[in-house]
Amino acid sequence: MSQEVKLMKGNEAIAHAAIRYGVDGYFGYPITPQSEVLETLEAEMPWETTGMVVLQAESEVASINMVYGGAASGKAVMTSSSSPGVSLMQEGISYLAASELPALIVNVMRGGPGLGTIHPSQSDYFQATKGGGHGDYHLIVLAPATVQEMADFVGLGFDLAFKYRTPAMILADGVVGQMMEKVVLPEPRKRRTEEEIAQQCPWAATGHSKGRKPNVVTSLELDSAIMEKNNERFQRTYREIEKNEVRYKAYHTEDAEYLMVAFGSVARICLKAIEDAREEGIKVGLIRPITLWPFPYDAIAEVAENCKGVLVVELNAGQMIEDVRLATGRRKKVCHFGRMGGIVPNPSEILNALKKELITDKEK
Repeated sequence: MSQEVKLMKGNEAIAHAAIRYGVDGYFGYPITPQSEVLETLEAEMPWETTGMVVLQAESEVASINMVYGGAASGKAVMTSSSSPGVSLMQEGISYLAASELPALIVNVMRGGPGLGTIHPSQSDYFQATKGGGHGDYHLIVLAPATVQEMADFVGLGFDLAFKYRTPAMILADGVVGQMMEKVVLPEPRKRRTEEEIAQQCPWAATGHSKGRKPNVVTSLELDSAIMEKNNERFQRTYREIEKNEVRYKAYHTEDAEYLMVAFGSVARICLKAIEDAREEGIKVGLIRPITLWPFPYDAIAEVAENCKGVLVVELNAGQMIEDVRLATGRRKKVCHFGRMGGIVPNPSEILNALKKELITDKEK
């Protein structure tokens, strides 16, 4: 396998990138709109070429606990699901974070709450960025806007997860998972040998230790004083991630009088709305957070400082807007425009919302 350009869905790109990254194991369960991840892996049969384990578990709960076991042994393991399925995984994700284990979780969001709809949404923002499970923990959350980024973020997600020994999540909406684009697949990596895993992951459980430590991985600590120290260590790791790993892209912000903030597929629609606005003489810029956690507070604050107002555009009732308001310190007017239930807005809807919410009658 070598670098090549292919036309594929975002979900398919996830699967191909996982094979090329040298992932040791995938454990998942089908649910729309992400089922093609598992289907593509099954069709490609990487167990015959790279030795990658691909297993359809009996449930999402089973799959995340298989990830927990694989991660505890130092393996590069992942799962994928959609919103209700990821809800079922929350306990296991919390265990992974508390055990300081690297793993990759892919969530291709659908509309909710409940079973909701199979159509796209971005309403899992809180679940992903605020720690959907119990306890004080964070995930590194990457938000792709293209099929190319779906492929690229597999390697990035694993690299960050192993660097900081914490789970990472690719949080995509159903549009990005289902749409087809050209993608350059990454160069293949060889799967690590057992010797390399032992060298790179000395914390991993090997099954060969006679005593409990250091080769038993657990999230349980009955001594409150030690558990507090564990939590303090987690928080130091999170502060380091916040310092080093913020990622975002800025578009047309140099002269912007108004700012839009959007992620995933919605950011692409906003770019067309911005193009239309500038044709009308309205100077609008966009910041697209790539890491939803850690969030680009400083970048948004810097641009917003010179703007008349901010419009946050999401496929939800208003979730990321809370972080944007924290970034601006409520010094600027921050408004929200969102569609729910699987409805995706068009550029004219977004531009009309900007005019309605932020542009005064005098300016019009």
